[in-house]
Amino acid sequence: MERKTRLKINRKEVMLAKMRRSCSCTPKKLKNLVMDFLPVLRWLPKYQCKEYIWGDVMSGLVIGIILVPQAIAYSLLAGLKPIYSLYTSFFANIIYFLMGTSRHVSVGIFSLISLMVGQVVDRELLLAGFDLNDDAPPALVDGSLQNDTQSNTTAFNLTIAGMNAECGKECYAIGIATALTFVAGVYQVLMGIFRLGFVSMYLSESVLDGFATGASLTILTAQVKYLIGIKIPRSQGHGMLVITWINIFRNISQANLCDVITSAICIMVLVTAKELGDRYKHKLKFPLPTELVVIVVATLVSHYGNLNEVYASSVSGAIPTGFIPPKVPHFNLMLRVAVDALPLAVVSFVFTVSLSEMCAKKYAYTIRANQEMFAVGFCNIIPSFFHSFATSAALAKTLVKTSTGCQTQVSGVISAMVVLLVLLFLAPLFYSLQKCVLACIIIVSLRGALRKFRDVPVRYHVNKVDTLVWVVTMSASALISTEIGLLVGIVFSMLCIIAQTQRPRTALLGQIQDTSFYEDDLEYENLSSVPKVKIFRFEAPLYYANRNHFLKSLYRLTNLDPNLEAATRKKYEKKEKQHLKKGDHTTANGLGIGETTLQLVPKQIDFQALVVDCSSISFLDTTGVNTLKEILKDYKDLNISVLLACCNPSVIDSLKRGGYFGKDFGSMQEMLFYSIHNAVQFAKDQK
Repeated sequence: MERKTRLKINRKEVMLAKMRRSCSCTPKKLKNLVMDFLPVLRWLPKYQCKEYIWGDVMSGLVIGIILVPQAIAYSLLAGLKPIYSLYTSFFANIIYFLMGTSRHVSVGIFSLISLMVGQVVDRELLLAGFDLNDDAPPALVDGSLQNDTQSNTTAFNLTIAGMNAECGKECYAIGIATALTFVAGVYQVLMGIFRLGFVSMYLSESVLDGFATGASLTILTAQVKYLIGIKIPRSQGHGMLVITWINIFRNISQANLCDVITSAICIMVLVTAKELGDRYKHKLKFPLPTELVVIVVATLVSHYGNLNEVYASSVSGAIPTGFIPPKVPHFNLMLRVAVDALPLAVVSFVFTVSLSEMCAKKYAYTIRANQEMFAVGFCNIIPSFFHSFATSAALAKTLVKTSTGCQTQVSGVISAMVVLLVLLFLAPLFYSLQKCVLACIIIVSLRGALRKFRDVPVRYHVNKVDTLVWVVTMSASALISTEIGLLVGIVFSMLCIIAQTQRPRTALLGQIQDTSFYEDDLEYENLSSVPKVKIFRFEAPLYYANRNHFLKSLYRLTNLDPNLEAATRKKYEKKEKQHLKKGDHTTANGLGIGETTLQLVPKQIDFQALVVDCSSISFLDTTGVNTLKEILKDYKDLNISVLLACCNPSVIDSLKRGGYFGKDFGSMQEMLFYSIHNAVQFAKDQK
């Protein structure tokens, strides 16, 4: 077989042509640019109203009904007031309707993203001198700062951070959240501009599952104090999960009986409804709005039973109606949270794109991953001016959306209208809603992530390395922090890949009887060895990190170290010469000179050709080429020929550039073969 002649490409001309095309501006190109940036302009004029409208309205209403209680509940995770969660849900749905390419993804409030935002908010509040206790007195009284030490510290820190000294705890918290969200959105837009979507490839399924499970344990731990109604400080920093549980057990005697009973009833109702919904989902046209029913009933009971006044049960408090005037996020606060925004941006993008691709594959349409990056980026940038925090696609709501007949992104607008109705008119009705009810909704929503523990035995059976990655990522995310857990998971999974290529499987092959195929003689029965030929397989790229493993495995399996054998021969020849100089006609072993020649050939060498199966070697670096050149020379000194089989074109090119076949490639046909069988036949034909 002869290689095709490659046409030489003038890279300079190609780059110039691309730049000319990119920089040119025609009406058609401008129109395409706008329509690519706002995909709604492409699909909305083709919207088939009679076919799509019922499914979109139905799914939009269901998601909106689910979204309202979840938005209020997830405000606990973010450490913010419920009104900001409602703002986030409203703006995210509107912007994704305009810019998103997935028809079925539900973008909005997401528990993991809310948790990551809340951890940054809590840290900055603590550094600013605020009390993290939810029931702490406000820093402002009648518009003026209090004169106690705590307030003075707060005012000083706020001034340093670039905020107005009169900004209280709530104001500062949403300032941190919006600055964090804006920077995360900028990162996502920049990733889209520079086409850095490949970053998501380093977040394997095991890493994402482990991260989600570890973060779910953190979320669960943070909600326990609301479940039982105890007042403990919100833990910060590494080891938050352990510290929180210690504080819970220390203060368990202070549990509020009213909250405990309410939590038990709510969890029982929610879990039962979820289980029944899962069991009979094929019979239900849409999911039961259990969360909304629980919230309405609990609010009525709390209001008319005066649970806050009589039993000191913690409630949501006043939720204002309408919209707060927009405000530009503070630049100085952006500098404080710039590092925290990076993992937030990556996680938000990865979950959105993975869910978009899943839906597109299921319903046979295509999405544009780069446009998804822009969409989720602007879902963070624009709402950050309207007192909203970071968003992402959410798996649970996306599955509900697909199961309720969603057809297009129009359903997102319907969901936004439901949230708008709450924002404008219904928000104050949730004043008496107990926080323990919101905690129950959050905890029950974690069922899917926590069920991953049941999958560990199956995961271990399928792949032990992936299970180890899952355990390490989950443990680091839960016991250290979510951001560090994600980083640990990525690094550990990459180290596992490196370790697998550093010590890959190696084998000697035998021939399948009466065929031209060869397989591992340790794995298969009834394989016949080829006389005078050893066939060695290396199942990984050959590069600097696994060079020593390659050589050690080769020497061990062939039972011959050419360097050691050459040294032994030289030592023996030296002794022979010394005996000959002394005039002794017998060797050191007492043999005659004629018998010495036989002794020089070791008995363990039972082959005259070594065939290296390169079918699993995807590439060679300089060290890999030099390693093959080394064994070629070493075995040649022992009169053993080295033959390469099944090399891919890139490996052949590396060998050519490295001078493996000599200067003129004259001996290439006697050293390189396109199948193992051809190499074996050539070795047999040699004298």
